[in-house]
Amino acid sequence: MPSRLNEFLQKESSVGILLMLATALAMMFANSPLQTLYDYILATPFEVRLGRHFHIAKQLLLWINDGLMAVFFLLIGLKVKREVMVGQLSSRAQIALPGIAALGGMVVPALCYVLINVGDVSALNGWAIPAATDIAFALGVLALLGDRVPSSLKVFLLALAIMDDVGAIVIIAFFYSGDLSVGMLVMSAACLLVLFLLNRFHVERMAAYITVGVFLWIFVLKSGVHATLAGVVLAFAMPLKSRRDGNHSPAGKLEHDLHPWVNFLILPVFAFANAGIPLAGMGLGDLFHSVPLGIMVGLVAGKLVGVYGSSIFAIRAGLARFPEGVTKRHLLGVAALCGIGFTMSLFIGGLAFEHVGGNAEDYLLSHRLGILSGSLIAGLLGCCILLSAGKIPAAGGTEVQAPVASDQAA
Repeated sequence: MPSRLNEFLQKESSVGILLMLATALAMMFANSPLQTLYDYILATPFEVRLGRHFHIAKQLLLWINDGLMAVFFLLIGLKVKREVMVGQLSSRAQIALPGIAALGGMVVPALCYVLINVGDVSALNGWAIPAATDIAFALGVLALLGDRVPSSLKVFLLALAIMDDVGAIVIIAFFYSGDLSVGMLVMSAACLLVLFLLNRFHVERMAAYITVGVFLWIFVLKSGVHATLAGVVLAFAMPLKSRRDGNHSPAGKLEHDLHPWVNFLILPVFAFANAGIPLAGMGLGDLFHSVPLGIMVGLVAGKLVGVYGSSIFAIRAGLARFPEGVTKRHLLGVAALCGIGFTMSLFIGGLAFEHVGGNAEDYLLSHRLGILSGSLIAGLLGCCILLSAGKIPAAGGTEVQAPVASDQAA
């Protein structure tokens, strides 16, 4: 495996552990005498003002979800661009299996949620919540399994998660944008034109792109389209290769520089701000209300059936083939791990239920409960399946609990 990809996987794996700690800390705050402090911090208002007519005023929670997560989406966009141009998604053969698996892994969980919530119009806003996969958590689990899983399975999961992120971006853009402001959309378009010209004239200074990107974020925020999409657009505008030095990648350098900030600051802060659920007064029966139940069924059963079923269909139809060293059981295990939604599911859930009316708080608590429970079950299920697959052949050629040969056939 290329050293850069190996380095990426290690970073994404380590942040999964950190996200678990941030989640546990959020639950501790939300279910202790510190709950008042927790709520107060997240509700603290912050305002940026320029003159009398231009200002942005939001609670800290919204600055985290709209501002810091725009940087996360910038990183996602840079990663997608690199993989599509020169990486794991740069050819039809490479993109076929993870692309089809990602599509099945989004459609089936969404259908599961809709079928369970079909009678509740407000609840149906959350149809996309179980469609998301958290790459950091999923790769973190694979890392804990060590040499029990082949490296090609990690590459497959990485490619699948990237395709899943692309789908999530499209969903947010088309289904979770508010009332649109024509004036702000025009200003956003002007920023897009400037970014296009910067790229067209081979400007490589990242400061120029980021300066325009800040204005783009402001205009997109004011336009009614979700502000995090500005990060994706900015990423696609940045040059992947330098004309002066063929070995230098401006976008690649920014991606490398952003990784530690996103992994070890932005994502843990997001998890801490969004994962706190006060459990006082809740019982086991709350898990079986339609919203959390729909999310759990979608993440656990829907993801497994969608990813595994569509993968096997693609392989048997001759559209794709098994990654090297990967068996059916490995594929089933990673399909279960795709049910770890967490970061993206929490993000989409916040968008889905922030404007549902008087019961918004109930829906927000319910969807968090469903996401945490469903992700936990999916993670444990995936671990059990992958552990039962046995160890892969050792580097020296000897085998330790090698997979059954017939398990490789499609």
